[in-house]
Amino acid sequence: MSISRPVRVLAVRLDSDGSVLLTGPAVRALAATYDQVDLLVSASGLQAADLLPGVTEVLRFDAPWSGSKAPRVSPEAVLDLVAGLIARCYQLAVIFTSSRQSPLPMALLARLAGVRHIVAASEDHPGSLLDVRHHRPPGLHEVEAGLDLAEQTGARLPADDDGLLAVRRPLPAVPRAAEHALGVGGAWGRRSVVVHPGASVPARAPLPEDARAMARRLARDGWDVLVTGSAAERELTEYVAGGHATDLGGRTTLAQLAAVLESAACVVVGNTGPAHLAAAVGTPVVSLFAPVVPVDRCVPYGVPRLVLGDQAAACRGTQAHTCPVPGHPCLGSVTPEQVSEAVARLAHRTTAGAGRLGAEGWPS
Repeated sequence: MSISRPVRVLAVRLDSDGSVLLTGPAVRALAATYDQVDLLVSASGLQAADLLPGVTEVLRFDAPWSGSKAPRVSPEAVLDLVAGLIARCYQLAVIFTSSRQSPLPMALLARLAGVRHIVAASEDHPGSLLDVRHHRPPGLHEVEAGLDLAEQTGARLPADDDGLLAVRRPLPAVPRAAEHALGVGGAWGRRSVVVHPGASVPARAPLPEDARAMARRLARDGWDVLVTGSAAERELTEYVAGGHATDLGGRTTLAQLAAVLESAACVVVGNTGPAHLAAAVGTPVVSLFAPVVPVDRCVPYGVPRLVLGDQAAACRGTQAHTCPVPGHPCLGSVTPEQVSEAVARLAHRTTAGAGRLGAEGWPS
């Protein structure tokens, strides 16, 4: 593709925080190649967008075609977005989506805003909406798929960029309630483990009683256990923490959560945003992975990890929002003893001196 050097590039990822974090390396590649990169996200991705290196301005649009609780179509919101894009004079738009999402609604709005070159991966025929209709190669992790799409514009990461997930520095201090468990300085090998029991997609989270049993077992192992979650998950985090863990539910921003995760020895979490946030700060992950989405595309990227959960369960590949199988067997089969062993293995390796890894991480 031949284009003049854009003054401003519009990157688009209209998903939740986790998906926005996964787009981070591709955004850095664009920022290293072009003059300025702005990022358009939905409300559910705003906090992650603010954490991404390379982003100059964050724009918000709650798209009626994206998300499990998409808003109604608002002509006023659409017109405001188009007017804002026109005012910023973008020459290039790169629309990042998962493999099952269509970039074409956003491409239409970008075309109406006069964006000269629009690039996206699309299985549908785009008509005149896309200048580059890219076909996503099979088998790529979401991070790699994002970088692959950015490369279609000529964007490349600089030689000193490892291509892993990252967040802006410095991070804020950890909440006061977590200071005792985490200690001072946030070094590797602290005697703390974070259990994050919730997920924006319920099918990807363990059952509350299972998460509580995992946290209780880790506390019996001698770990200082921290239970994290959003303000909407405070009832869940209180239940999971019980009398054996510190409840941080609703007490952290995403940036503060990043600081908590960075200071822990390990994180136990489903395939949801905080798993990718842990990867972005280099903390090992015990991934309680529900196979409603492909594990090879969405597993925590570039950090030590162990994947637990039945990847051959009947829910595999369904993209289900709530578990379609009674009893949630893909994660209900994971025992507290398995989590205990996985945490011990990861913590032993990291305290022995392992740091950030390449893209593959450790075998799942």
